[in-house]
Amino acid sequence: MPYRRTPRIEARLGASRDRIRAAALAVVAEQGYAGCSIAAVARRAGVATGSVYRHFPSKSDLVAEVFRVASQREVDAFTRAASPDRAAAESVAAVIETFAGRALRAPRMAYALLAEPVDPSVDAERLVFRRAYAAVLAEIISRGIAAGELPDQDVDVGAAALVGAIGEALVGPLAVGAGRPADPDPPGAPPQPVGPALPARTDAAADGRARAHLISHLIAFAQRSIGAVSDNA
Repeated sequence: MPYRRTPRIEARLGASRDRIRAAALAVVAEQGYAGCSIAAVARRAGVATGSVYRHFPSKSDLVAEVFRVASQREVDAFTRAASPDRAAAESVAAVIETFAGRALRAPRMAYALLAEPVDPSVDAERLVFRRAYAAVLAEIISRGIAAGELPDQDVDVGAAALVGAIGEALVGPLAVGAGRPADPDPPGAPPQPVGPALPARTDAAADGRARAHLISHLIAFAQRSIGAVSDNA
C-alpha cells in the first residue's frame, strides 16, 4: 500500500518550505544571489542543509523560487498602481514611481531581480516578469489611446521599450546602492539587517533627493515616449 502523508505532515512540510523560502529571501535581500548558498539559507532558517535540499534539490531551484516570489510582489504592486480611474499620464507616473521607488529603497533585492548574473533558469523567469510589467503598461497605453489622451501607436512595442529603458536606467544606481543598507522595512520586501562590514549611510536627505530626481526624470521620459505630454511641456 503506497505511503500517504497525513494532513499534519503536509502542514509541517509546508511550514518548513515557507520558512526556508523566507530565509532565502532575506539572504538575497542582504547579499544578492551570490550569497544565497544552501548553507547560508539553512543557517538563516535554523535547519539542516538536508532540509533545504528536501524542498529545493539545487541552488538554482531555490534561487528561481526566490526570484518568482520577490518578482511577483513587485508585479502586484506595479499592477495596483495602474488604477483605471487615472488618466494615462497619471497612471504611467504612478507605476514608475511605485516601481522605481521600491527598487531604490531596497537596492540589493532590486539589483538581484533586474541585473545580477544568474543561472539560465532565472534568466528565463526574468523574461516572464518583464512581459508582466509590459502587459500592465500596454493596458495603460491602450486605455489612453481609446480615451483620446494618447496618439495612436504600437502599444506592445511602446510598453516593452519602456520596461527596458526604465530597467536599464535603474541598474547603475541600484548597483551602487547594493553596497549600502536598504531603508528600514521597504514595502513588500523582507527586513534587511545591516551587516557589520557595510558602510553606514551618511546623508539620507541627499539620498532621498537623488531618488526623487531620478524618478521624476523617468516619469517625464515615459510620458513623453508615449505622447502623454509634448516635448515642449
